[in-house]
Amino acid sequence: MEALIPVINKLQDVFNTVGADIIHLPQIVVVGTQSSGKSSVLESLVGRDLLPRGTGIVTRRPLILQLVHIDTEDRRKTFEENGIDGDEWGKFLHTKNKIYTDFEEIRQEIEAETERLSGTNKGVSDEPIHLKVFSPHVVNLTLVDLPGLTKVPVGDQPNDIELQIRDLILKYISNPNSIILAVTAANTDMATSEALKVARDVDPEGRRTLAVVTKLDLMDAGTDAMDVLMGRVIPVRLGLIGVVNRSQLDINNKKLVADAIRDEYAFLQKKYPSLANRNGTKYLAKTLNRLLMHHIRDCLPELKTRINVLAAQYQSMLSGYGEPVDDKSSTLLQLITKFAAEYCHTIEGTAKYIETTELCGGARICYIFHETFGRTLESVDPLGGLTTIDVLTAIRNATGPRPALFVPEVSFELLVKRQVKRLEEPSLRCVELVHEEMQRIIQHCSNYSTQELLRFPKLHDAIVEVVTSLLRKRLPVTNEMVHNLVAIELAYINTKHPDFADACGLMNNNIEEQRRNRMRELPSSVPREKGAASGPQAGAEQVDGGTGGWRGMLKKEDGMSGDKNPFPSSPMRGNAVNLLDVPVPVARKLSAREQRDCEVIERLIKSYFLIVRKNIQDSFCLSVYVCLW
Repeated sequence: MEALIPVINKLQDVFNTVGADIIHLPQIVVVGTQSSGKSSVLESLVGRDLLPRGTGIVTRRPLILQLVHIDTEDRRKTFEENGIDGDEWGKFLHTKNKIYTDFEEIRQEIEAETERLSGTNKGVSDEPIHLKVFSPHVVNLTLVDLPGLTKVPVGDQPNDIELQIRDLILKYISNPNSIILAVTAANTDMATSEALKVARDVDPEGRRTLAVVTKLDLMDAGTDAMDVLMGRVIPVRLGLIGVVNRSQLDINNKKLVADAIRDEYAFLQKKYPSLANRNGTKYLAKTLNRLLMHHIRDCLPELKTRINVLAAQYQSMLSGYGEPVDDKSSTLLQLITKFAAEYCHTIEGTAKYIETTELCGGARICYIFHETFGRTLESVDPLGGLTTIDVLTAIRNATGPRPALFVPEVSFELLVKRQVKRLEEPSLRCVELVHEEMQRIIQHCSNYSTQELLRFPKLHDAIVEVVTSLLRKRLPVTNEMVHNLVAIELAYINTKHPDFADACGLMNNNIEEQRRNRMRELPSSVPREKGAASGPQAGAEQVDGGTGGWRGMLKKEDGMSGDKNPFPSSPMRGNAVNLLDVPVPVARKLSAREQRDCEVIERLIKSYFLIVRKNIQDSFCLSVYVCLW
């Protein structure tokens, strides 16, 4: 059993190094009120002065102290490896491999490390200090010295210092594999012991609590601790052990611990002769060593199982990291190349990990192009936001001061550009959707396709940041390309487009047929219009109307035959006319010619709008993909 303690100490070193509190190792936790003598008990166990001493709160950070018994062979090996010539030395975890042979330096290092985190004015920290002491005069033990229980804050201590220290103590003594060393001064009432109270909170049956009664030599005259040491006052299952500490005067006078232990033995022989062999520092050290060994024996099966499970988990994690990296440049290039390849495969649909619950990658981009974007363009009304009055106003504005025989071409171009411009907004929104999906592909590759990148989290973050930044830079370029596509359509209205020419010819035929039908309905006494003329004039008009161009459409004269007087408001009749008044378009019934002109423009706009919409949809998908990718 004695050989198990070095094994536990080695495990403690491993877990301290990695900073992981994943296994609760057996250890002895020293608990007591402030100035109850906890540090003195630890120094007696070590046999050397190594802990900060003074009045008030001195221990302000947990100190995990590992005592390691060494023999002659260990000392010789240490001397050969480190050049250390001495029987005893210490090592701190935070100073790495530095070895201290002067225990005064160890004390100073503990004070300096305490002040580094806790400050110089009584502050407390829960960050532990790890110290290992190697000596032929100690037994193998792992002890934890904690700040003493207190009630009133002093210095820089917060108002809830009592709760903070209590929570810190509970954190260590709640470990089911720990032994609680409850320290209480003999010159206080054991019934009011804070150390025993807090120990019972986590160990109500007392299976792992050992009581230590300090300051036996400071009891009031005429009193003794016989009943306490016999367990008659407060019984403790693991027992009570009395010790005599060095006084502050002894510490100031540099009294050696060895001398103090001899004086302690003499005091116990004189004051408690029947109990002297079951009390004192030496008996306490042997008892703690025995309790720790038995405790290790009881905890060992569970520890073994836990260690095996964790070893398998971490071995699996280690295997997932891959082979060691010999050539960093080559590995870096391979990882970046693989990420780029997986990104392309996700877009092309050939990735190793394919989603089955939702569209992703190239499939989603295809859906955005042909479904989402296509439906959005189809939902745009070619004549949306355009009223008949708007069309009529554009026609009249385009004619200027002269009445026109034909519908002006300028009015058509003006109105059709206005409608084509409406295709720009849904196109820009489609760019945003594609950009979002291409960013989602980055996350997809990170989560599924490039597990090797998990070995290098910083490299993974850098790759994601670079690719995201690259896509973000391409977004303005792509938006500019969309603006250019629409601007190209607006810059030149191609009225010679085959689809548009066919539409114009069909509308010409329809209008001509409607005109002939109306002329057949006229009475025979009414002169025929130009369409019934013969000779050169008729031939010229046929040439003009049969070109198939929309400008050649003839317009019927305004139906004014119902008005007996075309100028109802004449200044000669006494009605004043303000020539500065500008007519405002109002909702009214259009004349036959106005209705026909508006219908022609609306049909032409719709026909050309559909042509442009198809052009944009065809060229948009490829252009956006190229610009973003």
